Amino acid sequence: MDTLYYYLPFLESVRDFMELGGPVLNWIGLLTLAMWVLIIERLIYFKVGHKKMVSAAQQLWEARPDHQSWNAHQVRYRLISVVSRNMDKYIAMIQTCVALCPLLGLLGTVTGMVNVFEVMAVSGSGNPRSMASGVSMSTIPTMAGMVAALSGIAMSTYLQRKAARERELLSDHLVIKHS
Repeated sequence: MDTLYYYLPFLESVRDFMELGGPVLNWIGLLTLAMWVLIIERLIYFKVGHKKMVSAAQQLWEARPDHQSWNAHQVRYRLISVVSRNMDKYIAMIQTCVALCPLLGLLGTVTGMVNVFEVMAVSGSGNPRSMASGVSMSTIPTMAGMVAALSGIAMSTYLQRKAARERELLSDHLVIKHS
């Protein structure tokens, strides 16, 4: 492990930060990693897979001889619905991760404060210096959770707006022809 820290010195800083904040930081780190994997998957989908789905939906719509009847309208709604379902995939899960990050940080702070009070009760001293270090250590998970949530909320909003815009564009492309 020391060899790894020698070649990648920033990992040593990450290790020190993780040790400073306690075990809750590991959960926040895993949740943040999962959230960003989902965000990157959605970005790749919008760059590659979405265009294929829109093209397939347009081809199916254009291949229909009828664009005015009730059945044609239902087919159009279904095509838009199928593409929309694929666009919205994982966005709710990303939003859940964004909401959970600060809550996990708060959990780390509360457990850290409980530990500080237990140490104070056992030692029987109210040394401000030792209390300050304990309080500082217990607030690090909240800061980490908020930073993780802030990084995810911007991308979550972007993905939601992208999906809504693409849904409108698809709706405009599947033209209902009136004679």
